[in-house]
Amino acid sequence: MSKVTIRDIRTIFTEPDGIRLVIVKIETSEPGLYGVGCATFTQRPTAVKAALDDYLRPFLTGRNVADIEDIWQSSYVSSYWRNGPVLNNAMSGVDQALWDIKGKMAGMPVHDLFGGKAREAAAVYVHAKGADNEEVADSVRSFMAEGHHHIRVQIETPGGFATYGTGGRGSANIETSATNPDEGPRWITERIGERDPDLKYAHPGGVFEPKPYLRSTLSLFEHLRSSLGFDVELLHDVHERIPPILGVWLAKEVEQYQLFFLEDLFPPEDQEYFRMVRGQTSTPIAMGELYNNPAEITPMVKDRLLDFMRVHISQIGGLTPARKLAALCEAFAVRTAWHGPGDTSPVGHAANLALDLSASNFGIQEYSIFGERTREVFPGSPVVHDGYMWPNDKPGLGIDVDEELAAKFPFQERAYGGAWDAPRRADGSVVRP
Repeated sequence: MSKVTIRDIRTIFTEPDGIRLVIVKIETSEPGLYGVGCATFTQRPTAVKAALDDYLRPFLTGRNVADIEDIWQSSYVSSYWRNGPVLNNAMSGVDQALWDIKGKMAGMPVHDLFGGKAREAAAVYVHAKGADNEEVADSVRSFMAEGHHHIRVQIETPGGFATYGTGGRGSANIETSATNPDEGPRWITERIGERDPDLKYAHPGGVFEPKPYLRSTLSLFEHLRSSLGFDVELLHDVHERIPPILGVWLAKEVEQYQLFFLEDLFPPEDQEYFRMVRGQTSTPIAMGELYNNPAEITPMVKDRLLDFMRVHISQIGGLTPARKLAALCEAFAVRTAWHGPGDTSPVGHAANLALDLSASNFGIQEYSIFGERTREVFPGSPVVHDGYMWPNDKPGLGIDVDEELAAKFPFQERAYGGAWDAPRRADGSVVRP
């Protein structure tokens, strides 16, 4: 086959099940040969599209699709000021699509291009949540009955406080009888309402307080281990919300419950606190989804301050940098646990799976259970059963996008263009999301 070049790069927006997804499709000079990649930055999707349409498309049109490394490196420096989620997600969509094309040209799945399978399937974890201890326990039991072995658990904080990962109450306009921040958010709700009649701060942030959250979370772990035992692997995401010294305390307190890992105990800005945690507890630590560049997490890997590397593949620019980071982690006995929430498209999950299968230091894969409409839009979506994600072994990433069907689910209007509003402390100050 003669040299195959990039003929066009197109961005596809779709929202089949309430989450905005950004897909890149690269068409080539070879009729019928194309690739797809995930560029989803659901809080800033139109900015990613602009980076693709206005800059990467003209920069890369006519380039040899085989030159993935050179395309990545030149794209990375083409803006001079480099790095950041907008540029990196745009580059990721291109990068994943090029690996998809390379696999199709070779007649091989991408995991074979990375050295072949180190395992037949990738263990996944799913998300259990609830309003109280027993509701979470029931959710865990339900997932266990389906064959899941690793389950992240999150519980609502009593008193109407916002809580990450529960999908329940927590907006600041909830009425309670509270008069102090340990009992509920009504008093600050009224103050926010005075300066903001539309309660802009109430959606979806709400009011978060560390101590009530910590008490309810520790109560949950005690209940789950007492009622379910230690045969199921439990995970928990702090989501960087608490003061660092309380994070150190929490890591010590949960050691008795033998978590599979404790995630995002601190934000990247406070990562030096992980040294303090390492000196005081053996609770396994997971970190990484907020990093934009592998260089940012390299010191933590080198110093063995984390056990599971949780980087979001599209956030750092795609499979090309991610597979290098996985190799670095292997040298320091750090396992992979690629970020895989609902705003990682099925194409992104297929990319995750290519690395999960081929990396010897794979640990676990976060999985979002997609709705039926999303699976229809993305034929070939990875299949999960018995607690594992299984490949279809088709060439490339093994997945496609039905553009005609995708167009039937356009982006919906959102406040602030879809940007997140931050949760706030009871005094009105911002909390990291």
